[in-house]
Amino acid sequence: MTLEMLTSEAIAPLRHGFFTRRGGASSGVFEGLNCGPGSMDQSDIVAINRERVALALGVAPSALVSMHQTHSTEVAVIETLPDRAPRVDAMVTDRPGLALSVLTADCQPVLFADHEAGIIGAAHAGWRGTLDGVLEATLDAMERLGATRSDISAVIGPTISQASYEVGWEFFEDFIAEDPDNQRFFAGGGEKPHFDLPAYGLHRMRRAGIGHAVWTRHCTYSDPQRFFSYRRSLHRKEPDYGRLISVIRL
Repeated sequence: MTLEMLTSEAIAPLRHGFFTRRGGASSGVFEGLNCGPGSMDQSDIVAINRERVALALGVAPSALVSMHQTHSTEVAVIETLPDRAPRVDAMVTDRPGLALSVLTADCQPVLFADHEAGIIGAAHAGWRGTLDGVLEATLDAMERLGATRSDISAVIGPTISQASYEVGWEFFEDFIAEDPDNQRFFAGGGEKPHFDLPAYGLHRMRRAGIGHAVWTRHCTYSDPQRFFSYRRSLHRKEPDYGRLISVIRL
């Protein structure tokens, strides 16, 4: 099966893709394109999957730059190939040939581009990172490289949708404490509220003055044939889960 790579006109014609799980070499709960070295999948199989992604983006596997993601707001400026994955949750670069990647399994993968300035970014934005400001930190880092905020476009890839994202009341209270207006990102109808992560991500970027931001409108939880999902794996009591990869390059 060939790889499936979702793209967006918002950052085209730059080479990019939100890869689904289709077309990979992994099996079992990781069946498909699991690109997570931190999973319990076989490391050589994960390497094969990542090589396929690099080939699809037209770069050498070594040019596929990864992060050691920690749900932080730290951003790395990538000028040369790092010796090891930086402990950050976003990366930016103005160097052609480097492919910035982000791994997710319900969190938001966000790809950024300022076509005029020739600057790109990639961010891992779960609820904690988004609340703490990782998306704004990415925009700040792109500006320091020479981007113009109003010229930046961003796309949120496959992530968990509100219908599938039930949360606790302490979670709700954390967001209300940050801004009472955040109540609009929660829906009732049950014992616990449901949180709209992509809508909140779009809100944070638009409030920060980004030029254009969209979501691909793909839900990771509700489509097991195409996407890995951490939350779905918990509900199914599976021992581990695969990681989706999203990539952008100049």
